[in-house]
Amino acid sequence: MRTGADYLASLNDGRVVLVDGEKIDDVTTHPAFAPVTRTIAELFDLAADEANGMQYVAPETGNAANRVFSIPRSREELAQRREAIERWAKHTHGWIGRSPDHVGTFLAAFAAHPEVFAAEGGHDFGANVSELYRRLLDENLYVSYAIIPPQVSRATTASGWEGEYLQAGVVEETTEGLVIRGSQMLATGGAIADEIFVSCIKPLGPDDKDFAVGFVVPTNAPGLKQYVRRPYIPAATSSFDYPLTCRYDEPDSLLVFDDVLVPWDRVFVDRDTTGVRRQFFETGAHVLGNWQAQIRFATKLEFIAGVARRVTQVNGVDKIPSVQEKLGELAALVSGVRSAVLAAEYTAEPDSAGMWLPGRQALYGSMGLQSEIYPRVIAILRDLVGGGVLQLPSSVKDLTSPLTSRDIEHYVQSPGVPSEERVKLFKLAWDIIGSEFAGRHQQYEMFYAGAPFVVKGAYTYRNYDYDSAVAAVQQFTDGYKAESE
Repeated sequence: MRTGADYLASLNDGRVVLVDGEKIDDVTTHPAFAPVTRTIAELFDLAADEANGMQYVAPETGNAANRVFSIPRSREELAQRREAIERWAKHTHGWIGRSPDHVGTFLAAFAAHPEVFAAEGGHDFGANVSELYRRLLDENLYVSYAIIPPQVSRATTASGWEGEYLQAGVVEETTEGLVIRGSQMLATGGAIADEIFVSCIKPLGPDDKDFAVGFVVPTNAPGLKQYVRRPYIPAATSSFDYPLTCRYDEPDSLLVFDDVLVPWDRVFVDRDTTGVRRQFFETGAHVLGNWQAQIRFATKLEFIAGVARRVTQVNGVDKIPSVQEKLGELAALVSGVRSAVLAAEYTAEPDSAGMWLPGRQALYGSMGLQSEIYPRVIAILRDLVGGGVLQLPSSVKDLTSPLTSRDIEHYVQSPGVPSEERVKLFKLAWDIIGSEFAGRHQQYEMFYAGAPFVVKGAYTYRNYDYDSAVAAVQQFTDGYKAESE
């Protein structure tokens, strides 16, 4: 299997990544990207080490593959898949939001249902999906995605915008493939991925046909540019002062297509407004992919809960009833997400292709509260750390300089907790609640699966068994009548 060194070596391939008006020559050496590429490399090394139990023999290829990319064909395989995803999530403590197993999971579900991609016109898009999936398995690929239109106007879709091809769409069809022009967001990890899946999860109208596409392009495709949001790592003074920023600052990119040729064998959906929806919701991809996301989310919340508990121990307030009440609320929130992950697994069933899918009611129920749970978890941690995160040494240099170290060691401490340990803990807490990295993560988790009203209205509401609930009420009310006793 591909190792971390193999992954890093593959990234210097001429991709066009733009930051501060300049092209980045090599993402593996640039200070904005090098740390997170090393983190991703560590994930590939974990999978490549057979001792970690992340490998299996893929029936599609007959070769050893990464279990996070597997199509679960039994309840046991679904559980093994979860365990492999957890192995990666625990290594990053859930702070890499779009690790390779996220989009890889979508592609696995696509491959389980190639019939969904059947198309007229002589192109076998289902075979394209299957072939890409085999490549994913054999090459242990990191595939990102950009499936959201740019925020030009949220009141209309692309066909109603002034200006041609603001959203990525087909400008020309050739014998070789589709020529794509326009832009698409939000390619988290796109700058450091091998390939990018581009499509549109937002509902499109009949006039949006040119924008109703699904395809995969290599990150270094001619004409493809990535405009990356401001990286936070370069401004971080040290990994001691910003321990999360300096390890897990994954880039978010706006993709710009300057007439990029997408060969036919890389096309999944060709100008089909129904097809772009079917690929997500009739293959089980949205269910399986978001279950991976909830596994990662639960791991992240558990890490934050650990920081909160340790803060109360260091401050010596963990015996105060009001503090315990806060920790209890935090425990309830975190336990709810983890329980939903396991409940979805427990209620899993095979679909028409024999792929086991987690239970939708438990999964989407948890997703519906994510935009509220994460801010509340952060608010509890803010409450527990209090002013402790504001009165910290300016940097690690205050702990090492002969001019300042004695005062810091003497005055910034807690009973039984050395100065360095206390400062390290509260610097970590600040990187969770107050740094730019922290702010990005709060916004990210709130809108992870889309706008909260969409998640609740389109996913949580539609996948709850209200029919049974209403039937129970009707049965009860049918049992008595308006009569005097």
